[in-house]
Amino acid sequence: MNDNSVKLDSTQWYSPTSVSAVDTVETYQSLSIMAPTDNTVESYQPLTDGFSRRLTYLRLSITDFCNFRCEYCLPNGYQGKRPDDELSVPEIATLIRGFAQVGTKKVRITGGEPSIRRDIVDIIKTVKQTKGIETVAMTSNGYKLGKHLASWQAAGLDQLNISMDSFDAATFHKMTGFNTLPQLLADMDELLETTDIKLKINSILMAETAFENLLQAIDYVKDRAVTYRFIEFMQTSDNSDLFFAQHAQSDTIIDYLLAHGWQPNERGHADGPAVEYSHPDYVGRIGMIAPYAAHFCDTCNRLRVSSQGKVHLCLFDQGNYDIRPHLQQDDVAGLVNTLHSFMPIKPEHHHLHDANSGIMHNLSIIGG
Repeated sequence: MNDNSVKLDSTQWYSPTSVSAVDTVETYQSLSIMAPTDNTVESYQPLTDGFSRRLTYLRLSITDFCNFRCEYCLPNGYQGKRPDDELSVPEIATLIRGFAQVGTKKVRITGGEPSIRRDIVDIIKTVKQTKGIETVAMTSNGYKLGKHLASWQAAGLDQLNISMDSFDAATFHKMTGFNTLPQLLADMDELLETTDIKLKINSILMAETAFENLLQAIDYVKDRAVTYRFIEFMQTSDNSDLFFAQHAQSDTIIDYLLAHGWQPNERGHADGPAVEYSHPDYVGRIGMIAPYAAHFCDTCNRLRVSSQGKVHLCLFDQGNYDIRPHLQQDDVAGLVNTLHSFMPIKPEHHHLHDANSGIMHNLSIIGG
């Protein structure tokens, strides 16, 4: 096969020399493209995209299945049968070794809900033991969190983000389909008291609950070393009606914080996109992730890989790129070469302002 061709049949190959960065969105819209397996060049230089952004953070989805029914993501629950071809632990080991060799320092394990994987402890341990990886994080809905804490700590988990959209039990039940908030709150306190895992809580910023959540979150972090983060509601093709009914601007939260003595903290090189605010009278922090804000993408340091081994260059990109042949063959050199080949076509920014969420139908597909 000609290395510069793209075959648009059931087996699709990605060739970085066959398309310019400018034409990527139009050419590859809604495509799943296989990365090349002929590896003539090895390069272990850090990944740097065409906009001089160093990519040090991998978000790895290990399943797109979720047991919750959050109204902004999967209001009718997970549809269909859970895939039986999720990345195996050996494939994940190859993946992480390759990413570590090109400068990845932080790996976040996501879903769906990653804790439903029976081998989640092995996955955490595999990532943690990879040379070059400094931080292993995970995002979870916290279902039965208490029973997992000891094993996650022993495996080496450094950070845990819990998705919790309300401090009110009835509202939590309505939003998720589970009446488990009291137990979740107790489990998070146990985490703080018995482990070294750094805890953050994520909440989608919804117009009808935003101010109440803010006041309760400020009270919650008064004496707890926790960051409670608001995430602006992002529009996808599956949630447009709810988005237009409930989208709230991040400015309302930020203005309140600044007016009450909270100040923004500087982001670390491997941190995610949140801006965190601290107050001298509070142990914890309040954070904001505002994808609709100007210049949000300027400091992007992330790549995403799906549970079937496809690279997403942006959460809301128009295509994805299949690197699984490298993982199946334990081909770290080929993976490294391929990751570098993606750098000229990583987009500068998303197109959410144009109501364009790419191929992202719901955020469980790739973990948000």
